[in-house]
This record gives sequence, C-alpha cells and structure tokens, in this order.
Amino acid sequence: MKRIESDMPKPNILFLMTDQQRWDTIGKDGKWVQTPNIDGIAQKGTLFTQCITNSPVCVPARLTLATGKYPHNTGVWTHQEYTMPADTQNWMREIKRRGYRTSLFGKTHLHPHKGDLRKQENLLHSWGLDDVNETSGPRASTHVLSHMTALWDRKGLLDRYKADVKNRFSNKAYTVRPSPLPLEDYYDVYVAQQAKRYLQAYDCKAPWFCWVSFGGPHEPWDTPEPYASMYDPKSMPKSTPKFVTKRNRRPKGFLDEIIVGKWSPNFEPGEVNAMRANYAGNVTLIDHQIGEILEVIEARGEMENTIIAFTSDHGEMNGDHGLIYKMNFLDGSVRVPLIVKVPGFEGNRTSDSIVENSDIGPTLLELIGGETNYKQFAKSLCGTLKGNDHREDGLSEIVGEFMLMNEEWKIALNKEGHAYLLFNRENDPHELENLAGDVSHRSKEVELRHRILERIIQSQNELK
Repeated sequence: MKRIESDMPKPNILFLMTDQQRWDTIGKDGKWVQTPNIDGIAQKGTLFTQCITNSPVCVPARLTLATGKYPHNTGVWTHQEYTMPADTQNWMREIKRRGYRTSLFGKTHLHPHKGDLRKQENLLHSWGLDDVNETSGPRASTHVLSHMTALWDRKGLLDRYKADVKNRFSNKAYTVRPSPLPLEDYYDVYVAQQAKRYLQAYDCKAPWFCWVSFGGPHEPWDTPEPYASMYDPKSMPKSTPKFVTKRNRRPKGFLDEIIVGKWSPNFEPGEVNAMRANYAGNVTLIDHQIGEILEVIEARGEMENTIIAFTSDHGEMNGDHGLIYKMNFLDGSVRVPLIVKVPGFEGNRTSDSIVENSDIGPTLLELIGGETNYKQFAKSLCGTLKGNDHREDGLSEIVGEFMLMNEEWKIALNKEGHAYLLFNRENDPHELENLAGDVSHRSKEVELRHRILERIIQSQNELK
C-alpha cells in the first residue's frame, strides 16, 4: 500500500504510545474501560487484536521498536542501563529523511533514566528527532530531571511527589490513592498538553511527525481525581486465577522466580479490584488527553491527511495469576493494543492476525513512500491493512528466554532452551492450564521449539 501520490501533500504522522497498557483495555476487549477517543481511531482504522510486544519490559521493548532488531540481536534483554548509540539505524531518522519535521513528547527510555534529560537532547536529535521534550517514567521522575520535573519544582510539587512515591514503595507497592500532583500537572496530562501546544503552533512547511509517549498507565496506581473515582472497584472484571501445571515435573523459568515475593503479593480482599479501577481511570485520563490532541489536528484541518498509530510497550498483570507488573510471557504482560489509521483508506476493521508492535516502524515508512534500507526484522502491516495475513507467529524475549505465539499455541523456553510454559490458546484462552512437560504434548513442544530456533538462526544469519 503506497500512501503518497504526486498530486497530494505528504500525510502527517501522529504516533501515540502508552507505557504498560494491556491489550484488553480498548476495542471489543476493552468493555471495562472507557476509551472513546482511542476506539474512535480504531473505528476509522484497523484494530489488531493479536499484537505482542517483542519484550515485556521497557528498555528492550523500546529498543526493538526503534530498530526492528530483537533482544537476541542487540544483547539488550532486560531493564538495564543502555544508551542507543547516536548512529543507530532507526525508522524515526528515515522519516526525517523523507522531509518531515519530527518531534517527541514524553518517554523514550532509549538511554538511562538518570541525571538531567535536558542535557541529552543532542542524542535524540541524532536519532532523527528535531523537537523534543523528554520525560522519564513515573517512578524515575523522583530522581531524573526534565522540563516536567523542573516545572513541578517551581510549583512546589516535586518534594511532595518524591515523598509520596517513597512512601508507596517502602510500604505496599500497589497502594491505591490519588497522586499528590494536581490533574493539570500529572505526567500524562503534561505530555499531552506539550504535544497539543506544539501542534497548535506548528507553522513549518514540512509535514509533521509527532510521537506522543505517555508515562502511564504504568504504576504507581496514583491516578488523580476525578479519574481516581471514575470506576467502581466492584464493577471490575475478575482477575485470572493462577495457572495450574498438568504435570508437576516441568522445567522452571524466570516466571517461576517472580511468582514469589513482591511480584506476587498476598492480596487482601478488594485490593485487586481497587488497583484495576485506578488503572482503568488512568487509561481513560490518557484517552481524554488524546482526544484533545485530535481536536487540535481537526481544527488545523489536517485530520483527513494524518496517519495515526497507537500502541504500548508492554502490558500489566494487574492481579492476573496473582501477579503485578510485567516481565513475563503471560497475556496480561505480553499482549498490547495496536491500531493503525490511514487517511483515505476504509477503516473499521479488526484484524486477528499475529503482529508484533515493532511492526509500526516499517508500516509508517511504507505509508509515506519510504522503506527501511537497513537490516531489521519488523514487518510492514500495510498488506494486513488490506486483509492479508501478516505473521505465522510472534516472538518475544526477556532475560535470555523466548516466547512464541501463534493462533493456536503459546510456548516459552527458559535459558537452557527447555519449554516451561505451553498453553493451547484455542481451548484455554485464559491460560489456566500449563501443558509444559506433559508427554502427550511433547511433539508440539518440539515443533514450536524448532520454530523458535529457526527464527533466531534466520535473523542472526541475515545480520552477518
């Protein structure tokens, strides 16, 4: 699908990204969360219901999204201090080369959250981002300086915010209470309003690419009012119970390590529902902020010539299987929303094809007549927008482990290459019965394991 025509101006690009948003908070699966603006984008575009992140944790997920290379290619496997080199080939720079004025508001996490982000702007420029106002994540904002935290400091809010975060994580990490920040200064509102003002004032002749990268709905569960009280905890969907293993003797993996301790709290009655209600409020807050950005684009008369893409870096367990946070291959952590809206293309489609969120980069490039002219493994969704199948399976990786998901099966291999998770997605969509180690499914384990090895070897060989 080629979007550019000789007698038409190049389309603008709005790339919306959240942090730690589950796939089931929008569209047909998002009945427990109100997201009218995000759903409105989906109604005019394509909603992908089977999208996975290439890594269920920030740093490797965002690096893969930027470069199209998997963790086993980059060696970045987890939440670690890593700086994406200035000369790294990436699709943002390719968009700039196509004549776009590029901008970023919010979180990249493509370099360490430390020090003063304002001193790193030249690094972001080298990646292809012209105008930047970068923020760190909610927790890192207690010790990382940025334009946002400087504003908090001037308003006398920063020390109050630091004290609140310290109290939460020194007692009960999943404490649910409104942020000490006023709504107008809450990080997701700050990011959206910066992007909104930028687009309102934009007067460059070049088409614009605007990446709006929210810090939420990442924990802490601190959604401000009125969103903190928007949802009745009693109305929240029940959390998925812990899965059982058909055969107790199976290999162990990283998930088995985090099933204990802070990752798997001893919840008291009502705590999961309260956490989910607060999380839902944060998602709706972000949705309303997206709505304000869309209103600006509409007022500029540019909506009919703007590509919109929406996704998240990874999910959040939110009590499913007794867990919080991410860093595992269960659906709550590894499945994310993905929407692509293309002007002039008939929308209101739902695609159940397997996709990876890093596929956004080459998609945006193809839509403006460009291409990734460097080695990478993300795949343009343009054919899928027309109804074609996309991928046979999706690959996700963390701490040296691999997960493969296709329409029927999901398998996870530990560092030794042994299957420690195996779910039949057709018969067990909630992942309640782990079939790993069951002799009656040994042939399926072998088949899926070989497929993972095939994908790893293929990508490594192509980089040689």
